[in-house]
Amino acid sequence: MRRPAARRRHGIKRAQGKVKPPRLKPVTPSIAIEIAYRKKLSKLVDEMHASTVYWIRASYRANEAAIVSLAMDDVLPTNALKRAIARLRKRWLRAFAEAAPKLADFFATAANQRSDDVLAKILRDGGFSVRWQMTQAMKDVVQATTAENVGLIKSIPEKYLGQVEGMVMRSISAGRDMGTLAKGLQKEFGVTKNRAALIARDQNNKATANMSRVRSLELGIKQAIWRHSGAGKEKYRRPTHVKAGRDRIIYDIAKGWFDPHEKKWIQPGELIGCKCVGIPLIPGFS
Repeated sequence: MRRPAARRRHGIKRAQGKVKPPRLKPVTPSIAIEIAYRKKLSKLVDEMHASTVYWIRASYRANEAAIVSLAMDDVLPTNALKRAIARLRKRWLRAFAEAAPKLADFFATAANQRSDDVLAKILRDGGFSVRWQMTQAMKDVVQATTAENVGLIKSIPEKYLGQVEGMVMRSISAGRDMGTLAKGLQKEFGVTKNRAALIARDQNNKATANMSRVRSLELGIKQAIWRHSGAGKEKYRRPTHVKAGRDRIIYDIAKGWFDPHEKKWIQPGELIGCKCVGIPLIPGFS
């Protein structure tokens, strides 16, 4: 019997002497890749925040007397702070824009290689051998992952500096001193660090799921069992996903699973904070 075209293309075949139906595992996201990605993002955020605090503190203190006396008929304090923020915005938007393509490419390449390696091992453990090729479908998903992460990385300074500018202007209007403003800046720094960590974690989940999905379809694997992950924050624990995992719901990999709460078809790891995965079902064996 001829093997399906998708299987022939990648050289998947059942190993000799294997007669027991394979018990396959899911391809789970790599914690090491998430940590490496998060550290690189965090370093950029640390540098941006240190620069922001330094220059705003210098400009604020040079005009603090006018600010705290509420001498708002004199627009010099406001203009001075606006100029300082404009310089910071120009500098850090450029810095993140320059870093984004390389950082996103590092992440997408690492996730792709790791996803291929893990899926190949899972298949070998199940009694199958496979040889990967970089197909157009995989090129597309890697490129899409890179593009999405470039956009997310660039959004970090936009959101952070936008919040900082509003904070500084409100502080001037209220006549607050630098000490009060510094507390607000530190709080916003924490929010931005958390957002960078969420990007690393969430994108790692999504990229792993998307890449393993494409590879599975190329191998002729059309169905998988939904497995819920209990790891992660409680706010991302979705009752419908818990039930799907408990009931071992079988879904079509190409289409996904219909989440009754979201009222749409989704893939494991697609929703923000979701760490669910799919266990591939080998036709005729699982």
